[in-house]
Amino acid sequence: MTSMSGSIPRTFIDDLLTRVDIVDVIDGRVNLKKAGKSYKACCPFHSEKTPSFNVSPDKQLYHCFGCGAGGSVIRFLMDFEHMEFVEAVEELAKSVGLEVPYEGGANKSRATSSKRLALHELMTQVSDYYISQLKNHADKNIAVEYLRQRGLSGKTAQTFGLGFAPAGWSNLTAVFGNDPGTVQQLIDTGMLIRKEDGRVYDRFRERIMFPIRDRRGRVIAFGGRIINDDTPKYLNSPETEIFHKSHELYALNHVIKSNSTLQNLIVVEGYMDVVSLADKGVNNAVATLGTAITEQHVQILAKQCDVIVYCFDGDAAGKKAAWRALENSLPYLKKGMQFKFMFLPDGEDPDTMVNQLGFEGFNKLVSQAKPLSDFMLERLLEQADYRTIDGQANLIEKAKPLLSKMPKGGFTNLMVGRLAKYVQIPEQDLMRQFNIEGAADFANRQLQRNTKKLKAEKPSPVKLAIAMLLEKPDLALTIEHVDELRHLLLPGVVLLHDLLVFIQTNPHITTGALLEHWRNTEDGQYLPKILNWEHHVPSVGVESEFTAAIALLYRQLKDQELEDLLHRSKIEPLTAEDKKRLSTLMLEVTS
Repeated sequence: MTSMSGSIPRTFIDDLLTRVDIVDVIDGRVNLKKAGKSYKACCPFHSEKTPSFNVSPDKQLYHCFGCGAGGSVIRFLMDFEHMEFVEAVEELAKSVGLEVPYEGGANKSRATSSKRLALHELMTQVSDYYISQLKNHADKNIAVEYLRQRGLSGKTAQTFGLGFAPAGWSNLTAVFGNDPGTVQQLIDTGMLIRKEDGRVYDRFRERIMFPIRDRRGRVIAFGGRIINDDTPKYLNSPETEIFHKSHELYALNHVIKSNSTLQNLIVVEGYMDVVSLADKGVNNAVATLGTAITEQHVQILAKQCDVIVYCFDGDAAGKKAAWRALENSLPYLKKGMQFKFMFLPDGEDPDTMVNQLGFEGFNKLVSQAKPLSDFMLERLLEQADYRTIDGQANLIEKAKPLLSKMPKGGFTNLMVGRLAKYVQIPEQDLMRQFNIEGAADFANRQLQRNTKKLKAEKPSPVKLAIAMLLEKPDLALTIEHVDELRHLLLPGVVLLHDLLVFIQTNPHITTGALLEHWRNTEDGQYLPKILNWEHHVPSVGVESEFTAAIALLYRQLKDQELEDLLHRSKIEPLTAEDKKRLSTLMLEVTS
């Protein structure tokens, strides 16, 4: 079994995870504090004041009880550093002095990883070149004067790595063009454009250059703002192997570095807005990159902070873009999550507003942003005249698809309550139309269901054994004749058997390594759920409960074998060996 289409052997990953300490890896990125046998911190994946992020050195796992994030050290690097799986494995291997082996058709994965690394390094060199041009080029005063007119300080320009692409069609080839391979890389990253006749030319000319960085701070693309009256005013790098604009936010890495805790996160439309805000001390703004706010953007934003403020122009185009952002944000209205909408006066943008109002004034404007619920209701009422019966019906139909995107719970119930006042339908009736249970009724019924379930449910011994095995893998070392267990015809037995065999073969395996070994498998999606399941077995009794669960399974295996032999005896004569086995089983089962 291999990871990522057979690229890295599972055996190597298993071995790697025995050499890496998750506490060391996470503590280098998050400030962990000892708490008993574990370590705690404020979660790096969502905003919180009380630490709920837990790292277990015994299990080699992390888990946040606030947002639910969790997994192995590989998963942490993938989520925290925005790494691909192979990148995360390579990073860990490098930290312990191992070289990642690749097998089968995986040379392609290694080549892809190496190619991306080379592209990142080249983009850093290109960024350095543009910075040098802003300092040294003969026409630098044009660019410097433009930045001064926009109110930007030299310190801010340095912080964001701003540069200058001078006039000319072959500046990059003059610096990097000696090597045909480098020229091709510049084409691959969109920095050069190849004409039909084979000649190449610079994409960016006479522009202020804004390096676009990923969350890890690596340069992945550029945005260029024209200095003269040419068009387009703003020009971004095209989509490339290392740049996908619908998944990236300009200056997110700056926000993360500049804020230990975020009260809110402001989303604006342009990188000049972000830089101007930062120049005045507003260091919690990011921008989309020439695209509308996507659901992928919202997913990234929701991991950073509980309050997201979208900033748009107050014209029709701005309202349309805001509505699209609202639709993409609805699925992420989890408990405590807020999305707000800030609309600017005609002709104004965050750049001009912060220059007019200053730090305090602009933040006051942010604090007055409109809650999602108000914006949503206002827009719905603009589209349907609730004073007529037809308008009320239209309002209900327009609200349905929006409410269906929201997570079930208090916010949705409150929105239905507000709509009920306009359509003059009792709240409970409207909830039934939207297939939503009333808040009070739902809570009472759910409580009754849970109470009955707790009283009646007897957890499966298979599920119980797997849960305890995940908590304490070395329990597997106490079990003999594991292969026999595979013949038991019960759901989950095959997974339990495979876990037992794997742990006995790898006696020092950790919980995190187990989850990683089964990642991207059909069974792997259930293991984290079982690990987080409350089985109510105290830690001091895990060994005895596990032994009892396994003993019960072996007893059920004997019952199954006995039933099979009795059934066969009615159909055909049993062999002497079968008769002897039947007699033995009957004595054991009845004793």
